[in-house]
Amino acid sequence: MLSRVISFDEVVKTSIETFRNTFGAEPELAACAPGRVNLIGEHIDYNDGFVLPMALQLGTVIVGRRNGTDSTCDVVTCSDSIQEGTKRAQFDSSTIAKGSPKWLNYVKGVMFHFRQPVPGFDAVIHTNVPVGSGLSSSAALEVATLTFLEQLTGKPVPSMSDGAKMCQRAEHTFANVPCGIMDQLIALGGRADHALLIDCRNLDTEPIPFDAPELAILICNSNVKHELSSSEYPVRRRQCQEALELMGLNSYRDATLEHLKALENANELLVRRARHVITEIERTKAAAEALKAKDFTKMGQLMTESHKSLSEDFDVSCYELDLLVEATVATRGVLGSRMTGGGFGGCTVTLVQRAALADVVKEMDTIYSRKTGGKYRARFYLAQPGNGARPIELGAYLR
Repeated sequence: MLSRVISFDEVVKTSIETFRNTFGAEPELAACAPGRVNLIGEHIDYNDGFVLPMALQLGTVIVGRRNGTDSTCDVVTCSDSIQEGTKRAQFDSSTIAKGSPKWLNYVKGVMFHFRQPVPGFDAVIHTNVPVGSGLSSSAALEVATLTFLEQLTGKPVPSMSDGAKMCQRAEHTFANVPCGIMDQLIALGGRADHALLIDCRNLDTEPIPFDAPELAILICNSNVKHELSSSEYPVRRRQCQEALELMGLNSYRDATLEHLKALENANELLVRRARHVITEIERTKAAAEALKAKDFTKMGQLMTESHKSLSEDFDVSCYELDLLVEATVATRGVLGSRMTGGGFGGCTVTLVQRAALADVVKEMDTIYSRKTGGKYRARFYLAQPGNGARPIELGAYLR
């Protein structure tokens, strides 16, 4: 059955109540930013590719207020998904340095790259984005922080792309994750009932209507956790760059399958890495056209092809993700399925006929539990395209 997720209103209300209990006052500012699911276009945002994510109606909320100090920041998280370190920490906004707890480094990184004086503040952070699931809880936290800082200082960032780059730098420098820019852009630019086609070479974006009431977007969390900073993610980036240089190109946007001949004398691994990038860029462009044409059968086929490439050429899947996709695409009513996110665990995303949704969930749950020996139980979420980052009007919650 579908997993229950605490609602956005519950997240806001819990944040406010925690703020009152912790700081003995009412919050004055609030901001939120969504998680995301990437429909297609994986591991190509750092290779000048196209990606096609959508913002979720799951997100991260920050409530807070100035505390009257010049630079003392007191931050609390009330998220149950934070398992490591303390849930409350203080630091000085004038001398920001990364450290412990790890979750606070995402906040500190955005503050550091914000490049504006930040007054002392108290804040509470809460989220209903599953952490470590590949739904971009990190970018949701970064972008929520940025949106909160804009309100706190009255200094808006000039453009969406500037904000996305700022949050990306925060993740590079304070979380040590060499991520691409897709997650930050969709967290800022998401639009309800749309996917967002992002050109990662120039950061142009195009909202793509996703109008299919007869279909459902099903997210399945494998509950296999991944930690990108200690995974193969940085290795994949280096391999892609090495292959590009051996092909004599400056960008994968100029690459075709013919260029792979230049890698014939190189490691076969580099051939596979480059082949994934080249074909995934083409699949993503085709998927955007399929959505525009409401050709959802084609969209599903492209999603499944994407997973095969990620598993066989890019080696970022795992047994559990492959198991979920194989079980899913064999089930009646499923148009396509693939892993989503960095890989090595996390989630799959599936395009399924809404009338078949209950049967698909039951079948996936049964097969996954049996074939993992009961070690893992999948969690299922129904996804709808949501809006990007925004301030929250607290008036309705404080009455």
